[in-house]
This record gives sequence, structure tokens and C-alpha cells, in this order.
Amino acid sequence: MVNSSEFKWSFLGPRYWLTWLGVFILYTISWLPSKLQLWLGRQLGRLVYRTMKKRRHIAEVNIKLCFPEMPAEQQRALVKQNMENTGIATLETGMAWWWPNWRIKRVYGSVKGLEHFDRIQQSGKGALLLVPHILHLEMTSRIMGLNHQGIGFYRPHNNPLMEFFMTRGRLRSNEYLIGKRDVKGLLKALKAKKVCYYLPDQDYGRKRCEFAPFFAVKDTASTTGTLLFAASKNCETVSLTSRRDEHGKYHLEILPTLDNFPSGDDHADVTRVNQRIEQAVNVAPTQYMWLHRRFKTRPDIDAPSYYK
Repeated sequence: MVNSSEFKWSFLGPRYWLTWLGVFILYTISWLPSKLQLWLGRQLGRLVYRTMKKRRHIAEVNIKLCFPEMPAEQQRALVKQNMENTGIATLETGMAWWWPNWRIKRVYGSVKGLEHFDRIQQSGKGALLLVPHILHLEMTSRIMGLNHQGIGFYRPHNNPLMEFFMTRGRLRSNEYLIGKRDVKGLLKALKAKKVCYYLPDQDYGRKRCEFAPFFAVKDTASTTGTLLFAASKNCETVSLTSRRDEHGKYHLEILPTLDNFPSGDDHADVTRVNQRIEQAVNVAPTQYMWLHRRFKTRPDIDAPSYYK
């Protein structure tokens, strides 16, 4: 369990100077008007589109696989808009980590479905909240924290100084954080009737995996780790959708509990999880993290990579 961030004097050493420069730039930009930051982020994203061809290729492949019936021109437009939102996400991180609450409230659009948390906790259980890898996830967490602080299940950063800033920023909206390998810690949090964030939509390889449909890809490697937590008698499973509108305001919704979940049929259960993620992605397709190699693991180990 992580409930504080400790500064170390070693962070002042030369190995961290570039990190400090990046943090200083991001912190400085975070004080600009929000609409200006969104514009700057969009320009950064356009630069990413032009220069980071490998990442752009991954997004292109993912979108083509997921939406094969979408016209090619529309697919290209979706990729470009997604790159713009990727640039915006960088600056949104600074907003989420350093903005005071009064600034967060200015971009607060709406949060629906909080009654699901109330009902679950009143029944003596915790809520496992399925969250997609949306690009504005840091801002979503911060806004959610104004209403209902949760428990973040996360991967610690490899850079200790970035881990310090990331932990400090995320603890503004989370009660505490749990490292992704601390399975017992998350089960304990559910037993304590906490709302626990869980992101099930990445390719974690063949271990604890079912190949289930995700959009048009019928054999997507999908983690069964979700079912380990959802099977706890102290838990009900809900999911989240989130989008940023054209005015820069954020709209969140907690969707109702998955009934009879898990059912004991891992393939069917993982398919239901993927369907919830699809539902969230469809709310704002340009704001999903298409840059991840979601389909790198294939059922046939000798099958060629989609990303060549």
C-alpha cells in the first residue's frame, strides 16, 4: 500500500536533471488557461503523428482491425485525432497532478451513476471499477476523487523521481495506491468496502489469458486477472465511461453491476469485460489509447505479428 511519496536528496543528482526539466516545463504549462493547454496539446499530438511513425503505425493497425468496415478515409481521420488527443493527454497529466480543486471544478462536466457505489458499499462490499485506458485517465481520476476517492491499482514508474511525482499527484484523488503485483492488497481493499480501479484492457501475454472478442478481433488476448478479483465474495463489478467534450469539460458515468459475474465460464466472463470496454471506447473513440499493441499475442504462437 502506498499512501505517501517520499522525497530523496538523491533526486537532485545529475541523473535526474532531464527529468526535472521535463517536470518543470509540464508544471509551468499547467498554469496556462485550460483552452490554451488543449490547443498546445493538440499541436504536440500533430508533431507525434508526423515524427513517431512506429506509434502511429500501431494506432493505424489497431483501428483497422477493430473497425474493418469503417472507410479508409475515416480511419485515417480517427488516427490523426487520436494522436492529437495523445498530445493533449500529456498536458492533462499536469492539470490532474497540480491543479487546485477550484480549477478542477471548472472543467467538471458531469458524473453519473455514483448511486451504484453507495448501494454496493451499503451491502457490505467493495466495488471493482473496470476502467479503460482512456487518454485522459489522470483527469478522470482527479474528477472522480472530488466525489468518491478510490484505490488505484497501478504499475510503479521505472524512474524513481517520476514515481515520486506520479504518486504525489495521484494521491490527490485516491485514498491510497496498490502496486499491480499486490493481489492480496487489492482483495483486502475490496473487503474493506473500497472502490478499486482496475484496467483490464491491455495485452499481458498468454499467462492467465483467454482469447475473446474485442471489437472485430475475435481472438484478442484478454486477462483473466479481472475474474480473480471479481470472484471475491466481498465484491461487485461495475465499469466506467469517460469523455472530454468540445468545450473541454469531462463527463463520467459509472455503469451498473455486472450480474452473475463471474459465472464460472472464463471465456464468457472475459467477453463481457471486453464488451464493457467496447462500450466505453465507443463513447469517445478518439480518446482511447490506441497506441498500445493490444493484439500482439495471438492464439497461434507462430502467427505473424499484426504490427510488422
